[in-house]
Amino acid sequence: MGAPEQPKLSHIDASGAANMVDVADKAVTDRIALAEGRVVMLPETLALIESGNAKKGDVIGTARLAGIMAAKRTHELIPLCHALLLSKVAVEIEADASLPGLHVRASVRTAGQTGVEMEALTAVSVACLTIYDMAKAVDRGMRIEGIRVLEKAGGRSGHWTAD
Repeated sequence: MGAPEQPKLSHIDASGAANMVDVADKAVTDRIALAEGRVVMLPETLALIESGNAKKGDVIGTARLAGIMAAKRTHELIPLCHALLLSKVAVEIEADASLPGLHVRASVRTAGQTGVEMEALTAVSVACLTIYDMAKAVDRGMRIEGIRVLEKAGGRSGHWTAD
């Protein structure tokens, strides 16, 4: 018995060069991904955002739209991502006084030959960055943290959920 085969990075070819994965032979399946992140801030900043009186306007609504737009443009931002026809992008942003801050979740869906994890992660990341941008004048110490994939389904690897 030989040693177990080491896992390989899917975007690196035999010579070590970065390449886009060829998905032409993959089956078209329904694919979903769910990602999350959070923006931790001062309690006063959270109260200002919740009141709708932030200087730049509706922080939560703007961040939600920014996340949706970002998911649709992921292939323009991440060099080896495929351009996908997304059937659904939803971004939910909820206040969490225990942080204090905002909890951001994005779900993305398509019927295609490759997954949508990067689109969900991009949606969360850009929504969090938008929150930071719109509130930085009152709280430069905000932290963006915990961005991760929570769930994915579809394709050969099937269904996966984070611990």
